Amino acid sequence: MSDINNIPDRDDDIYGYEKIDRYNPELIASLSGHYKEILKQLGEHPEREGLLKTPERVAKAMLYLTQGYDLDARQILNSALFKEEYSQMVVVKDIEVYSMCEHHMLPFFGKAHIAYIPNGYVVGLSKIPRVVDVYSRRLQVQERLTNEIRDCIQETLKPIGVGVVIECRHLCMCMRGVQKQNSVTTTSAFTGGFLQEKTRAEFLNLISQKLS
Repeated sequence: MSDINNIPDRDDDIYGYEKIDRYNPELIASLSGHYKEILKQLGEHPEREGLLKTPERVAKAMLYLTQGYDLDARQILNSALFKEEYSQMVVVKDIEVYSMCEHHMLPFFGKAHIAYIPNGYVVGLSKIPRVVDVYSRRLQVQERLTNEIRDCIQETLKPIGVGVVIECRHLCMCMRGVQKQNSVTTTSAFTGGFLQEKTRAEFLNLISQKLS
């Protein structure tokens, strides 16, 4: 995978990572060769002006979009755990999600809404969106992505409960196949206190509300 170190810890960068272009030149060269051959197989001419640098650009883009394989979500959470006697629900909603379907390698994108009930510790708020990025920047299916985020937060923070809801549009449905441009896929995953109907209903109500 790419030679990308841990993304810098920036508290002001809540909804994503700073873009850093640091790649392994040998890997870039190898991937570029494959993409050049793909262009030929598709009937294109990689030597024409508009495509000369396309294989390299695509190689770098793919490494950036899959950098989650090189990152440890649990380490990110552990880097900002704070002892705090707060025991009510903490919700971070409308977290942007960008990932790629592992079946067609086409993008799916939308929003994640995440809540947990602390059990003696809280985590820096910027770390929750970063956990989303770690797992979404891999080849994914939305169902597994939802469970991986839930399990990471539950196993690392050990809260009273975790709730995750993800809503996404999938280009593999919009651009090809059934070509349903307005369809949205919603997945959810819960642990602990969120398995109780009252707590889950409070969470769903909070994420459906808009700030005035």
